[in-house]
Amino acid sequence: MRKKLQQIIKPLLKTFLALSLVLALALSHADGALAARSGGRIGGGSFRAPSSRTYAPPSGGGYYPRGGFGGGFGFPFLVPFWGIGGGFGGIFTILIFLAIANFLLQTFRRVSSGETGEADYNSNSAVSVTRLQVGLLAQARELQNELNHIAETADTNTPEGRAEVLQEASLALLRHPEYFVYAGGGTQQASLNSAESQFNRLSLAERSKFSEETLSNVNNQLKAALAKDALPPAGELDNPTRLFTEGPGEYIIVTLLAATLGKFEIPTAINSADDLRQALRQIGSIPSEKLLAIEVLWTPQAENDTLTSDDVLANYPDLRLV
Repeated sequence: MRKKLQQIIKPLLKTFLALSLVLALALSHADGALAARSGGRIGGGSFRAPSSRTYAPPSGGGYYPRGGFGGGFGFPFLVPFWGIGGGFGGIFTILIFLAIANFLLQTFRRVSSGETGEADYNSNSAVSVTRLQVGLLAQARELQNELNHIAETADTNTPEGRAEVLQEASLALLRHPEYFVYAGGGTQQASLNSAESQFNRLSLAERSKFSEETLSNVNNQLKAALAKDALPPAGELDNPTRLFTEGPGEYIIVTLLAATLGKFEIPTAINSADDLRQALRQIGSIPSEKLLAIEVLWTPQAENDTLTSDDVLANYPDLRLV
C-alpha cells in the first residue's frame, strides 16, 4: 500500500515542483517587464483655427483710423480741418478717406509680414499628423542629457519656441547616427476638426508605455520627479545571467510627434540610416507658421533606468532595424 502511494505521489510532486518553477520564472519575468520605465516629455500647441485679423472699425460710431489721427499711418499725420471745403461735410469726407487709407495700409503691412497666413485655414483644413520614432543604443547617454536640457529651457508656448524644440531634438538625434538601431513612423491626414484627437491618441499610446513621466515641459509647465525603482534590485547589476534573461543590449527610444497645417509626409518605410537621417531633416525643418502642435517623448529619462531588448520588442513591435 505504501509503495502504491509513493508511486502515485512521486509524479504528482514532480509535476507540482515543475509548475512552481515555471510560475516563479514567469512572475520574475513579469516583474522585470513591469519595472518602472521613466519617460520625458516636451510638448505644446493648439488646434484651434485662429480668427481673421482683418480691420474692424472701433465701436461707438464714426470712422476713425486705428491708433487715432497721429498713429494710423505710423507717423504723425495732421490735417488742418479748418477752412476746408465747407465745414462738417468736408471733415466727414476726410475722416472716411483716412479710415480707408488706414485699412489699406494695415492690410499691406500684414501681407508683407506674412500675418495673413494665420487666417488661411479653418475647421475643415487639411492637417498632417506625423510620428517618427528612433531607437538608439543606450551608449548614447549624451542624447538624454541634451533632451533634458531642451525640456528645461524650451519655450513651448509660442510657435517659434515649439519649432525650435522640434529642430533641436532632431539635431540631437542626427548627432548620434552611430547609435541608430531602430526606426519607424509615418504620416496620417486629417481635418482640423479631427486632427487633435488623432494627435492625442498617438501621444497617449506612447505615454502609456512609461511607468512615470519624470521630466516634462508641456505648455511651459516644467515638472520633474525622481524615478521610482529606476535602479535594478540589489545584486542584479553583477548578475551574469541577466544578459541571457533580458537580452544583450539596452536602448533609448525617442518619439517625435508633429501636427502640421497642409500636406506633409515622411517616408513610410525607413529601411536604412540614410532614410532615417532624411526623415529627421524633414521633420526638423517644419516652419513655425505651419506647426500646430508638437511632442517629443523619450524613455528612459532617469539616469539609471534601462530599456531592454525585451521591452523594445514588447512595446515597439513596429520598429525596424536600420
